[in-house]
Amino acid sequence: MAALMIQGCGSDVGKSVLVAGLCRVFANRGLTVRPFKPQNMSNNAAVTAPDPEGRIGEIGRAQALQALACRTPATVDMNPVLLKPQSDTGAQLVVRGQVEGVWQAAGYQDRKAALLDVVLDSFRRLQAEADLVIVEGAGSPAETNLRAGDIANMGFARAADVPVVLVGDIDRGHVIASLVGAHDPGLHHQQVSRRSGPVLSGPGRDHAAHGLAGSGHGAVAGGCAVASGRGRRGAGAFGRRARG
Repeated sequence: MAALMIQGCGSDVGKSVLVAGLCRVFANRGLTVRPFKPQNMSNNAAVTAPDPEGRIGEIGRAQALQALACRTPATVDMNPVLLKPQSDTGAQLVVRGQVEGVWQAAGYQDRKAALLDVVLDSFRRLQAEADLVIVEGAGSPAETNLRAGDIANMGFARAADVPVVLVGDIDRGHVIASLVGAHDPGLHHQQVSRRSGPVLSGPGRDHAAHGLAGSGHGAVAGGCAVASGRGRRGAGAFGRRARG
Protein backbone atom coordinates (compact mmCIF):
# COMPACT_ATOMS: atom_id res chain seq x y z
CA MET A 1 0.00 0.00 0.00
CA ALA A 2 0.96 3.68 -0.20
CA ALA A 3 3.64 5.22 2.01
CA LEU A 4 5.21 8.64 2.55
CA MET A 5 8.28 9.49 4.63
CA ILE A 6 8.85 12.78 6.48
CA GLN A 7 12.51 13.64 7.05
CA GLY A 8 14.01 16.81 8.49
CA CYS A 9 16.94 19.16 8.10
CA GLY A 10 17.71 18.46 11.76
CA SER A 11 16.23 17.34 15.05
CA ASP A 12 13.25 19.18 16.51
CA VAL A 13 12.07 20.69 13.22
CA GLY A 14 8.54 19.36 13.64
CA LYS A 15 8.64 15.89 12.07
CA SER A 16 6.77 14.09 14.84
CA VAL A 17 3.96 16.63 15.06
CA LEU A 18 3.65 16.84 11.28
CA VAL A 19 3.38 13.05 11.01
CA ALA A 20 0.75 12.98 13.77
CA GLY A 21 -1.22 15.70 12.01
CA LEU A 22 -1.07 13.90 8.67
CA CYS A 23 -2.14 10.65 10.34
CA ARG A 24 -5.26 12.31 11.74
CA VAL A 25 -6.03 14.13 8.45
CA PHE A 26 -5.98 10.93 6.41
CA ALA A 27 -7.76 8.92 9.12
CA ASN A 28 -10.51 11.54 9.06
CA ARG A 29 -10.80 10.94 5.32
CA GLY A 30 -11.64 7.30 5.95
CA LEU A 31 -8.24 5.74 5.27
CA THR A 32 -6.64 3.10 7.46
CA VAL A 33 -3.39 4.82 8.45
CA ARG A 34 -0.36 3.60 10.39
CA PRO A 35 2.66 5.56 11.70
CA PHE A 36 6.16 4.17 11.40
CA LYS A 37 9.60 5.24 12.59
CA PRO A 38 12.40 2.80 11.67
CA GLN A 39 14.74 3.98 14.43
CA ASN A 40 14.10 6.37 17.28
CA MET A 41 16.36 7.67 20.02
CA SER A 42 14.44 8.71 23.10
CA ASN A 43 14.02 7.91 26.77
CA ASN A 44 10.38 8.93 26.41
CA ALA A 45 8.95 5.49 25.73
CA ALA A 46 5.41 4.14 25.72
CA VAL A 47 4.06 0.64 26.33
CA THR A 48 2.25 -0.95 23.40
CA ALA A 49 -1.06 -2.77 23.39
CA PRO A 50 -0.75 -6.57 23.84
CA ASP A 51 -0.18 -8.53 20.63
CA PRO A 52 -2.25 -11.65 19.82
CA GLU A 53 0.02 -13.67 22.15
CA GLY A 54 -0.44 -11.14 24.96
CA ARG A 55 3.07 -9.68 24.72
CA ILE A 56 3.74 -5.98 25.18
CA GLY A 57 6.77 -3.87 24.35
CA GLU A 58 8.28 -0.38 24.29
CA ILE A 59 8.20 2.14 21.46
CA GLY A 60 8.92 5.86 21.26
CA ARG A 61 6.23 8.03 22.81
CA ALA A 62 5.91 10.03 19.59
CA GLN A 63 4.86 6.91 17.71
CA ALA A 64 2.30 6.13 20.42
CA LEU A 65 0.88 9.63 19.91
CA GLN A 66 0.82 9.09 16.15
CA ALA A 67 -1.02 5.80 16.65
CA LEU A 68 -3.58 7.69 18.71
CA ALA A 69 -3.92 10.15 15.84
CA CYS A 70 -4.61 7.16 13.56
CA ARG A 71 -7.19 5.86 16.06
CA THR A 72 -5.39 2.55 16.34
CA PRO A 73 -3.55 0.76 19.19
CA ALA A 74 0.21 1.21 19.30
CA THR A 75 2.28 -1.83 18.28
CA VAL A 76 5.99 -2.66 18.32
CA ASP A 77 6.05 -2.61 14.52
CA MET A 78 5.48 1.16 14.57
CA ASN A 79 8.99 1.69 16.02
CA PRO A 80 11.02 -1.51 15.63
CA VAL A 81 14.35 -0.01 16.78
CA LEU A 82 14.43 2.23 19.86
CA LEU A 83 17.63 3.59 21.38
CA LYS A 84 17.34 4.78 24.99
CA PRO A 85 20.42 6.87 25.93
CA GLN A 86 22.29 5.72 29.04
CA SER A 87 25.31 8.04 28.66
CA ASP A 88 26.88 10.40 26.14
CA THR A 89 28.19 7.44 24.15
CA GLY A 90 25.96 4.48 25.05
CA ALA A 91 22.32 3.50 24.72
CA GLN A 92 20.00 0.66 25.57
CA LEU A 93 18.88 -1.08 22.38
CA VAL A 94 15.22 -2.10 22.15
CA VAL A 95 14.27 -4.22 19.12
CA ARG A 96 10.58 -4.78 18.40
CA GLY A 97 9.75 -3.77 21.94
CA GLN A 98 12.28 -5.95 23.76
CA VAL A 99 15.61 -4.93 25.33
CA GLU A 100 18.68 -6.40 23.60
CA GLY A 101 21.38 -4.90 25.78
CA VAL A 102 23.42 -1.68 25.99
CA TRP A 103 25.56 -0.62 23.05
CA GLN A 104 28.30 1.94 22.68
CA ALA A 105 28.01 4.26 19.70
CA ALA A 106 30.94 2.80 17.74
CA GLY A 107 29.73 -0.77 18.15
CA TYR A 108 26.17 0.11 17.19
CA GLN A 109 27.30 1.79 13.97
CA ASP A 110 28.76 -1.57 12.95
CA ARG A 111 25.61 -3.47 13.91
CA LYS A 112 22.77 -1.25 12.74
CA ALA A 113 22.87 -2.38 9.10
CA ALA A 114 21.93 -5.88 10.27
CA LEU A 115 18.72 -4.42 11.72
CA LEU A 116 17.46 -3.31 8.31
CA ASP A 117 15.69 -6.64 7.77
CA VAL A 118 13.86 -6.20 11.09
CA VAL A 119 12.87 -2.67 10.11
CA LEU A 120 11.62 -3.69 6.66
CA ASP A 121 9.70 -6.64 8.09
CA SER A 122 7.83 -4.37 10.51
CA PHE A 123 7.18 -1.82 7.76
CA ARG A 124 5.73 -4.46 5.44
CA ARG A 125 3.44 -5.77 8.18
CA LEU A 126 2.04 -2.28 8.64
CA GLN A 127 1.67 -1.86 4.89
CA ALA A 128 -0.32 -5.08 4.71
CA GLU A 129 -2.94 -3.78 7.14
CA ALA A 130 -3.14 -0.13 6.06
CA ASP A 131 -4.11 2.06 3.13
CA LEU A 132 -1.29 4.47 4.00
CA VAL A 133 1.85 4.31 6.16
CA ILE A 134 3.39 7.65 7.16
CA VAL A 135 7.04 7.25 8.07
CA GLU A 136 9.13 9.56 10.26
CA GLY A 137 12.87 9.86 9.84
CA ALA A 138 15.39 10.65 12.60
CA GLY A 139 17.62 13.70 12.93
CA SER A 140 18.81 14.66 9.46
CA PRO A 141 19.73 12.66 6.34
CA ALA A 142 22.58 15.12 5.70
CA GLU A 143 24.89 13.71 8.39
CA THR A 144 27.44 12.11 6.08
CA ASN A 145 29.36 10.49 8.95
CA LEU A 146 26.29 8.36 9.75
CA ARG A 147 25.23 7.26 6.26
CA ALA A 148 27.01 3.90 6.21
CA GLY A 149 24.50 1.18 7.08
CA ASP A 150 21.72 3.72 7.63
CA ILE A 151 18.30 2.41 8.63
CA ALA A 152 16.75 5.66 9.90
CA ASN A 153 16.52 8.00 6.92
CA MET A 154 17.48 7.63 3.27
CA GLY A 155 18.91 4.15 3.79
CA PHE A 156 15.42 3.01 4.73
CA ALA A 157 13.73 5.11 2.05
CA ARG A 158 15.96 3.60 -0.61
CA ALA A 159 15.45 0.02 0.59
CA ALA A 160 11.67 0.42 0.87
CA ASP A 161 11.30 2.71 -2.20
CA VAL A 162 9.33 5.30 -0.25
CA PRO A 163 8.96 8.94 -1.41
CA VAL A 164 10.45 11.48 1.00
CA VAL A 165 9.39 14.95 2.15
CA LEU A 166 12.20 17.03 3.64
CA VAL A 167 11.14 19.46 6.38
CA GLY A 168 12.96 22.57 7.60
CA ASP A 169 12.13 24.95 10.46
CA ILE A 170 11.78 28.61 9.45
CA ASP A 171 11.89 29.75 13.09
CA ARG A 172 15.49 28.53 13.38
CA GLY A 173 16.60 30.68 10.45
CA HIS A 174 18.70 29.66 7.42
CA VAL A 175 15.86 27.39 6.28
CA ILE A 176 16.68 27.76 2.58
CA ALA A 177 20.33 26.84 3.18
CA SER A 178 19.19 23.91 5.35
CA LEU A 179 16.86 22.56 2.68
CA VAL A 180 19.30 22.97 -0.18
CA GLY A 181 22.19 21.64 1.88
CA ALA A 182 20.28 18.56 3.06
CA HIS A 183 18.85 17.83 -0.36
CA ASP A 184 21.02 15.55 -2.52
CA PRO A 185 20.87 16.37 -6.24
CA GLY A 186 21.36 12.63 -6.79
CA LEU A 187 17.87 11.94 -5.45
CA HIS A 188 15.56 10.37 -7.98
CA HIS A 189 12.83 13.03 -7.84
CA GLN A 190 9.13 12.64 -7.92
CA GLN A 191 8.51 16.31 -7.22
CA VAL A 192 9.64 19.24 -5.08
CA SER A 193 7.33 20.99 -2.66
CA ARG A 194 7.47 23.49 0.18
CA ARG A 195 5.59 23.83 3.42
CA SER A 196 6.01 27.55 3.72
CA GLY A 197 5.26 30.63 5.75
CA PRO A 198 5.92 34.28 4.80
CA VAL A 199 9.70 33.78 4.87
CA LEU A 200 9.50 31.63 1.74
CA SER A 201 7.49 34.05 -0.34
CA GLY A 202 8.92 35.94 -3.30
CA PRO A 203 12.72 35.69 -3.68
CA GLY A 204 13.07 33.15 -0.85
CA ARG A 205 10.69 30.78 -2.56
CA ASP A 206 12.47 31.22 -5.89
CA HIS A 207 15.91 30.63 -4.38
CA ALA A 208 14.76 27.44 -2.68
CA ALA A 209 13.12 26.17 -5.86
CA HIS A 210 16.29 26.90 -7.85
CA GLY A 211 18.52 25.19 -5.29
CA LEU A 212 16.22 22.16 -5.18
CA ALA A 213 15.85 21.99 -8.97
CA GLY A 214 12.07 21.95 -8.79
CA SER A 215 8.86 23.88 -8.18
CA GLY A 216 6.42 24.14 -5.26
CA HIS A 217 2.89 22.81 -5.02
CA GLY A 218 0.94 24.61 -2.29
CA ALA A 219 1.59 25.83 1.24
CA VAL A 220 0.80 24.82 4.83
CA ALA A 221 0.84 27.33 7.68
CA GLY A 222 3.27 26.70 10.51
CA GLY A 223 6.65 28.08 9.50
CA CYS A 224 8.35 25.13 7.84
CA ALA A 225 9.68 24.43 4.38
CA VAL A 226 9.98 21.08 2.61
CA ALA A 227 11.27 19.36 -0.50
CA SER A 228 10.39 15.88 -1.69
CA GLY A 229 11.86 13.01 -3.71
CA ARG A 230 12.61 9.28 -3.58
CA GLY A 231 15.43 7.91 -1.46
CA ARG A 232 18.91 7.54 -2.88
CA ARG A 233 21.19 8.30 0.09
CA GLY A 234 21.39 7.48 3.79
CA ALA A 235 22.06 8.81 7.26
CA GLY A 236 21.76 6.82 10.46
CA ALA A 237 21.49 7.98 14.03
CA PHE A 238 23.21 7.47 17.36
CA GLY A 239 23.85 10.19 19.93
CA ARG A 240 22.24 13.60 20.39
CA ARG A 241 22.02 14.20 16.64
CA ALA A 242 19.81 11.13 16.28
CA ARG A 243 16.67 12.51 17.83
CA GLY A 244 13.62 13.10 15.61
